[in-house]
Amino acid sequence: MKAPFQRKIYFIILHKFFLYKKIFVGNIFINFSRLNQSNLIMPNNENVRLGIDFGGSGIKGALIDTDTGELVTERHRIPTPSPSTPDSVSETIRQIIEHFGYSGKIGVAFPSAVQAGVIQTAANIDKSWIGKDASAILEEKTGCETIIINDADAAGLAEMRFGHGKDIQGVGMIVTVGSGLGTALFTNGVLLPNTELGHVHYKDKIAENWASDATRKKKDLSWKKWAKRFGKYLHYLEQLFYPELIIIGGGASKKFQKYEKYLHKVRTRVLPAYLQNHAGIIGAAVEAKELEKVG
Repeated sequence: MKAPFQRKIYFIILHKFFLYKKIFVGNIFINFSRLNQSNLIMPNNENVRLGIDFGGSGIKGALIDTDTGELVTERHRIPTPSPSTPDSVSETIRQIIEHFGYSGKIGVAFPSAVQAGVIQTAANIDKSWIGKDASAILEEKTGCETIIINDADAAGLAEMRFGHGKDIQGVGMIVTVGSGLGTALFTNGVLLPNTELGHVHYKDKIAENWASDATRKKKDLSWKKWAKRFGKYLHYLEQLFYPELIIIGGGASKKFQKYEKYLHKVRTRVLPAYLQNHAGIIGAAVEAKELEKVG
């Protein structure tokens, strides 16, 4: 039986929670009154961060335990606005933050090459992002300190820490397959950022315009026909980098069994992402936790 003093303390905590539905966890503020009941999961330590993945078709977010890589809430997704301008995207990200009642540092994975928070490329998002300081734009809109990372790099970071790549020595490669082709390259677990190898020219075309999942859908290709293209692309990459493992991420990772047997041209071991389409969210949250912002 608990001592009267302990019972009194527990009563006060519960009273405050139900009265205000707000609580601090480490240095993170969670407003439970704004959370959907399905997401009402209490983060268990100060390692929890909000990770957001800005994709071509959807912007997704979840609270992540960056120590374990586990989602501590369900993923929340909002369709990517069209056009995907800085104003419209930052408003969508603000809505995701509000959905979780979150106030703290966030990590956002962008489908772009990123230098010090500034967007350098915009193959699958609105061109007005180029040259913009995404960190500053999102911080002004949301009030949350924001770390920006390339989306494939974020997925790779998660897979190398919590997924199939965690014990890989030598070169490991992640290829994310969705609206485009993203890549992340690691040597002994160390990231070479912004490789963007989906933009290399192959057969006189930009590779992602020839072998992305968006192209498969647009041209109504069978999995076999598309995999023949994709396999040639992976074979081209393995001839350049000789990886020990290639991990397939993005939306196509969930359909790996439909095309795995057609990748016979690829000599390197190929696996679907262990974290599937959550990898970008997890990696963005990890980056937010670990990267100390300069300035």
